[in-house]
Amino acid sequence: MAKVAVVKTKPETVLEDIARAMRMAGYREALPQDKELALKINISWHHWYPACSTTPWQLEGVIKALVEDGYPKEKIYGAHNRTVVVSAKTGEVANKHKQVLERHGIRNIHLYEGEEWVRYEPKTKMLVLDSIYPEGIHIPKRLVGSNIIHLPTMKTHVFTTITGAMKNAFGGLLHERRHWTHSVIHETLVDLLSIQKEIHPGVFAVTDGTFAGDGPGPRCMVPHEKDFILASADQVAIDAISAKLMGFDPLKLDFIRLAYEHGLGVGDPREIDIVGEDISQVNFHFRGAQNTFASRGQKAIYLGPLKPLERLLLRTVITPWSYAASRLYHDVYWYNLIGKKRVRQALGTKWGKLFLEY
Repeated sequence: MAKVAVVKTKPETVLEDIARAMRMAGYREALPQDKELALKINISWHHWYPACSTTPWQLEGVIKALVEDGYPKEKIYGAHNRTVVVSAKTGEVANKHKQVLERHGIRNIHLYEGEEWVRYEPKTKMLVLDSIYPEGIHIPKRLVGSNIIHLPTMKTHVFTTITGAMKNAFGGLLHERRHWTHSVIHETLVDLLSIQKEIHPGVFAVTDGTFAGDGPGPRCMVPHEKDFILASADQVAIDAISAKLMGFDPLKLDFIRLAYEHGLGVGDPREIDIVGEDISQVNFHFRGAQNTFASRGQKAIYLGPLKPLERLLLRTVITPWSYAASRLYHDVYWYNLIGKKRVRQALGTKWGKLFLEY
C-alpha cells in the first residue's frame, strides 16, 4: 500500500517536522545512500510569491534530514531547470534557494549550464512524448542514475487543476520546448513518471503546504496559510492527497487517474495509508484555477479555436512573441497591479516573517 505522511507544522518546528514526515514516509528505504541525489527545486516565478515556488524551509528541512541520516553531502545537489518565461538565476536568489544551498555546502546545478543532454529511449511505451518529439526524447545525463527528491508546493494550475510532485518533473526532464506538450499535458506527466521510474534508483517528494495557492496557478493565485507538510515515495499518491486536501476528487484529475491506471502509483485515497495527521475532515474548498487573460489565450492556442495555428505561433521563428506576452502580463501588469499587495500581506503572516529571516 502507498504511504503518504501528513504533518501539521509551524515556523518554530518546521525543519524538524519535515524530517519527521520524511522518516514516517520511509524515505531512507526509498533512496539508496550510495547514489547521487538531486533536489529538484521548483521555481514557478522569479519573484517570491507565496505558494508559488519551493520554500527555503522546505529545502533546508530536507537537506538537514538527509545529512543527519548519513547521506553524504558531496552526493547531494540542487537541480534547477530553465524556462523561457521564468529566470531560475533570479528566482533562486529571490526565493532564498541559493542562500540555503550555500549555507549547507550543497552543489547548485543548473541543468542547462555545461550539462550534457542525451537521447533517451524509454523501455515503457510512451503515451505522447515520442510523437511530440519525433527526433527523440532528450533528458539531462546527470539525472540518469541519481535519486531525486521533488520539492513542489501545494497549489492549483490552469492546465492540470493542481500541480505537485508529478508535474515537478516537467521542468527537470524536458528541455525548454516542453510547452509543445501543453495540449497533452496529462499524458505527458504520465510518460515522465514512467521515465523517472526507469532512470532514478529512488524517487521521493516533499510537498510544502505551509502556504497553499488557489486560483489561476502556478503564479496568479490567492495564497492561504494551511500549515501542512506532505511526504511520500509514491508521486501519484502524494498528489492525490494534496488534491483531496484542496477539495478536489483526485480520480477526476486525468494525470492522476491515468498514472493510477498504468500502475505507476496509487491515485485512490481509499487505498493510501495516510500517517501522521488525521485529515479525514480536512477540505480547503479551493475553487480551482479560474482563467486569466493570459491562460485563456494559451488555451485558445493549445485546446481551442486557434489550435490549427499552434505550430505557427509556438514552434517557429515567431514564437518569442508568446514569451514576451507572458512576461508583459505576469511581470509588468499582474504582479505590479495585484501581486505586490498580496506579497506585502503574506510577509506579515507567520510564514512571511520566517521567509524574511532567511
